[in-house]
Parts: sequence; structure tokens; C-alpha cells
Amino acid sequence: MNQKPERWSKSVIVPDMWLDPDRDPREAGDDPAGERATCERYLRDYRLTIELKCQGLDAAQMASRPVPPSTLSLLGLLRHLGEVERDWRNWITAGEPAGRIYWPAGSDFEAVRPDPAQASQALRILHEDHDATDRLLAGFEDLGQRAGREQVIIRDLMVHRFEEYARHSGHADLLRECFDGRVGQ
Repeated sequence: MNQKPERWSKSVIVPDMWLDPDRDPREAGDDPAGERATCERYLRDYRLTIELKCQGLDAAQMASRPVPPSTLSLLGLLRHLGEVERDWRNWITAGEPAGRIYWPAGSDFEAVRPDPAQASQALRILHEDHDATDRLLAGFEDLGQRAGREQVIIRDLMVHRFEEYARHSGHADLLRECFDGRVGQ
């Protein structure tokens, strides 16, 4: 990108916020009480952040890689997060692991196209896979319990999930700013 977009925000209350607090879906709900509720709330908010950063963009922008030589794109992030949700679920299941969504390895980023159907499919798959992982994790009352073939500690998996989403939320912040200058948490 040769042109530098002007920085802006939709917030009128706090200029570096994505939205005003009363319109921000991440502000909804009571403060969490307890370890599990805290983990789930942070994860929910990071998921929402990534989706907010994609709102209002067309398929070409979603598939665009504005920071060469990186293959990072917002669509690639959605595809990658769907893939890792499935992988995390495989960590804690005893049966045969579910196969990859995007093949070969690396195609979650490499094979993105400026196609509206691909963008909507990636979001649908992400929602299906994170919902399936959430349901599976809800069955473990003890966060110190070990599960799956590799005896992964449930707490470690939960923490790893919001670490991954938090890291990619930062990527999404920067990618979005490259397109139209929109900034905010």
C-alpha cells in the first residue's frame, strides 16, 4: 500500500476506541466471577474483537495481504483460528482426531481468495469449530484435569486459546488500520 490512510475511530467518547462503550458488544454482561468464567469472558471478547475488525470490509480487503512479504490477511486469520480450534479439540479427545479443514498445511493463509463465499464459509467454520470446542470443554468441571491422548491439562488449553486469540487480535488491529485507518481496541 502506497497511500497511508488517515486514522479514525467510530467512538466519539474515547478517540482510540473502536466503538463507544454503550455500542460495544464486548462490554455486555456482568464481570465474570471465578476462573472458568474469567477465561470464557476473555476468550469471548478476543473473538468479538477479531470479528469486529472484519466488519464492513469486502472480500478483496479480507483476502488482502497489506504487509508483504507476510501472507497474513484477515481472511487467513479467520481460517487459521477455525483450524486451531479443531486442533485444540483434538488435543482433548480420546478418539480419532478430526482431519484438517484447510489442506495442505499452511493453506489457511496461503489459499485465501477475494471471494465472498470463501469469507462467509471461513466465519461459519470458525463459529462451528469454536462452539464445538466450547461444548467439549464445558464437560470438564476440574480445570486441572488431564484429557485426551496426550493428557493435556484443561486449564492449559483454555489459557492457550485466549493467548492465541489475543495475539491475532493484535494482528487484526494492524491489518484493519492498513485498509482504512480505523483504529481502536
